[in-house]
Amino acid sequence: MVGGGRAFGPRPRDYSFKVNKKEKQLARKSALSYKVKENALIVIEDFTFEVPKTKKFVEVLNNLKVCDKKSLFVLPESNKVVSLSAHNLQGTKIVNASSINTYSILNADALVVTEGAIEVINSILDKKEA
Repeated sequence: MVGGGRAFGPRPRDYSFKVNKKEKQLARKSALSYKVKENALIVIEDFTFEVPKTKKFVEVLNNLKVCDKKSLFVLPESNKVVSLSAHNLQGTKIVNASSINTYSILNADALVVTEGAIEVINSILDKKEA
């Protein structure tokens, strides 16, 4: 058998880079401050549905006047009923307050946050500062 391999064949390259924790924290704070400054942050009381119904979630979107915008709903903890109600709506995303990131904050036109989620976000931001 005659053959051979390529001397320096193509290899997959990793383009990721590390960002310091404090820089990530500062970016998240800046993104939230930007949304407040742009009046794109809406604070609501905790809301849940008895059964997963997209129609009810669309009513909430219409009441908040974010129906035609890309919206990010931040909940204090995962809520399966709310997630199922919104998962097939285009431009709507549901996340937990503990897993919110800078890209998802800046990517959304409207940021809808529950009061419980604000407490969780504040505790995360304060805890990581100390």
